[in-house]
Amino acid sequence: MVAKIRKQQWVILTGAGISAESGIGTFRDSGGLWERHRIEDVATPEAFLRAPSRVHDFYNARRAQLDDPAIAPNAAHWALARLEAALPDQVLLVTQNVDDLHERAGSRNLIHMHGALRSGLCRWCDHRFAVADRLSVDHQCGACQRSAGLRPDIVWFGEMPYEMDRIHAALARCTQFVSIGTSGHVYPAAGFVDVARDAGADTLELNLERSEIGNRFHHHIAGPASKTVPAWVDRVLQSQ
Repeated sequence: MVAKIRKQQWVILTGAGISAESGIGTFRDSGGLWERHRIEDVATPEAFLRAPSRVHDFYNARRAQLDDPAIAPNAAHWALARLEAALPDQVLLVTQNVDDLHERAGSRNLIHMHGALRSGLCRWCDHRFAVADRLSVDHQCGACQRSAGLRPDIVWFGEMPYEMDRIHAALARCTQFVSIGTSGHVYPAAGFVDVARDAGADTLELNLERSEIGNRFHHHIAGPASKTVPAWVDRVLQSQ
């Protein structure tokens, strides 16, 4: 009896490093956003309850950055969209980033595990809605009509990332796990490589330099994402 060949399945995790090359400010690098804002002031549920206008100002400014003509997908974003288009139903992209650069490059099978800047959430009724411009404490929810409850649809510290069941199911059946531009500091994403390895997947880290969890990957490629990711995608597609 001939053994059935397992169809390759990729789970690709992206972090701040892939968007930094597009001009999106990062949190953890020198000069990053955390150096200018305390986590406790802008990225916790308690901060929003304590000073919602300050939190809205922070995320409104980050959202406005996405409208800057200079902010655009880079070669890494385009390459991942090309991989998905060439291998439909075989690629799941999971991003820790809250920008929309993957979508603008054409990625569709995409999970924003930490939420998205262009999405809002009503804390009264859990209604989600698109945000084109600014949010404020004065805006009313389009579903429940209550005010003072609309917040950025961002997963803050102390909250559970989105779609974890779907992510873990994909990791459990993937044959290839790739981490791009992540620091390895933030859990649960930093533990994805272990879940994938336990499932028998081959694991690869593409990063400027080896992350603090880099020794948990089978392979590592150093360099900027805009260079390493297109080259890696070319190799994958040539092998198909």
